[in-house]
Amino acid sequence: MQASILVIACGAIARELVRIKDMNQWNHIEFQCLPAELHNTPDRIPAVVKTKIESEISRYDKVFVAYADCGTGGMLDKVLDQYGIERISGAHCYEFYAGSYEFLRLAEEEPGSFYLTDFLVRHFDRLVIKGLGLDRQPQLMPVYFRNYKRVVYLAQTESKELQAMAREQADYLGLEYCYRFHGDGPLSLALKPALSREQSCQN
Repeated sequence: MQASILVIACGAIARELVRIKDMNQWNHIEFQCLPAELHNTPDRIPAVVKTKIESEISRYDKVFVAYADCGTGGMLDKVLDQYGIERISGAHCYEFYAGSYEFLRLAEEEPGSFYLTDFLVRHFDRLVIKGLGLDRQPQLMPVYFRNYKRVVYLAQTESKELQAMAREQADYLGLEYCYRFHGDGPLSLALKPALSREQSCQN
């Protein structure tokens, strides 16, 4: 019998998860996404994930969490360990979007990199400008970004519109622009060990 799996996910990766689900024909999986804005207050992520787990865990054969550590300093893992639940490996979404090897190479190439994804490009005004208060206090720009040298757009799609927006955002921040297309491949590979039908049947 095919297992039913709930994936508790960050809303910032919702589009990618739907594409990957369709690509792999993972009809046994249901996604429930939490607000992407939690990334501006990562200390809240463990408690919100815990509440979602406790409200849903009895309804599924397996629960998986589609977050990396995401700035929780290991606190998310402490919550997940209570229930024996796995998450995507890595420190943050940039790592699983690019793949660990490629992300480490980019970080070593230029430690002062500010990363964008398709989601962040679309919601730059809400999550970066307004989220950091730059619309109200533009003088904070050099405080937040003085140690950054470039913007690296880790793209999931090859949208020319998003590329143009990302370049404008790099100009707004006064940083160099770097574009890297990775598609959904690295994230799909990170999810397959936990979510594929074969693995589900073994569990």
